[in-house]
Amino acid sequence: MKKHVLFWSFLTPTLAAFFLVVIIPFFVGIYYSFTDWNGIPGKAISWIGSSNYSKIFSDEQVIKSFWVTIKYSLLAMLLINVIGFSLALLVTQKFRTANLLRTIFFMPNLIGGLILGYVWRFVFIKIVPIIFNTDMNMLAKSSTAIMSLAIVSTWQMGGYIMIIYIAAIQGIPQELLEAAKIDGANAWQRTKAIIFPLVAPAFTVSLFLTLSRSFMMYDVNVSLTNGDPARSTELIAMEIITKSFKESNFGEGQAQAVLFFVIIAIISIIQVYLSKKRELEM
Repeated sequence: MKKHVLFWSFLTPTLAAFFLVVIIPFFVGIYYSFTDWNGIPGKAISWIGSSNYSKIFSDEQVIKSFWVTIKYSLLAMLLINVIGFSLALLVTQKFRTANLLRTIFFMPNLIGGLILGYVWRFVFIKIVPIIFNTDMNMLAKSSTAIMSLAIVSTWQMGGYIMIIYIAAIQGIPQELLEAAKIDGANAWQRTKAIIFPLVAPAFTVSLFLTLSRSFMMYDVNVSLTNGDPARSTELIAMEIITKSFKESNFGEGQAQAVLFFVIIAIISIIQVYLSKKRELEM
């Protein structure tokens, strides 16, 4: 009985905080998505049904932001995982500064997204033109601005994904690699025939993790490009904030947020399913 009371005494504050901060706001947000609320306290709120959801599919800016988000997310997912896996292969080799390099590569992940965006904005506008002796501003065109967002995301998340791949690579029996080396397999052959298949579960986790993180990107987006030029780099998370706070249309903004939540939830469910499936196959 005493252990039971002690258990609930520790669990209750956590559950209360979870309900107050997550569950209640979530359902309140769903309610507001069916209203015309504009965010002004005291103003009468009218129930308008699914009107806000209907507007989403006819709003050109929402559709544009959605496709920009997909383009950015796929590009970032590819770059982050290629760089992360390459760094993992590098630092799992036996040399003296391997641990130091792991720390250096991981450190950008500790920097806040807003600060990171402003730092890289300075780099792209001031430093890059000097280095390459050009007047080109990478943030002035939508195509290069999207690439800039992906580069910054890769610099930030590459080290984090590297850790996941390091754990997977270190779980490979060294006897397999040594035997392949004795048989004359070169580094690429060992990587292709042994490392790639055995780190497949890590690929699944990392790909979906970077995809979901990219879909939810806001801080770097607002500080690096702020959606410019002409809202052509405005990702869906930023579009939701703009709709709710700048345009004072909280009802439609909440409807977008609910659909956005559904998309992220589907991505997460697929990732869990594929991970479990791989575990059973292994």
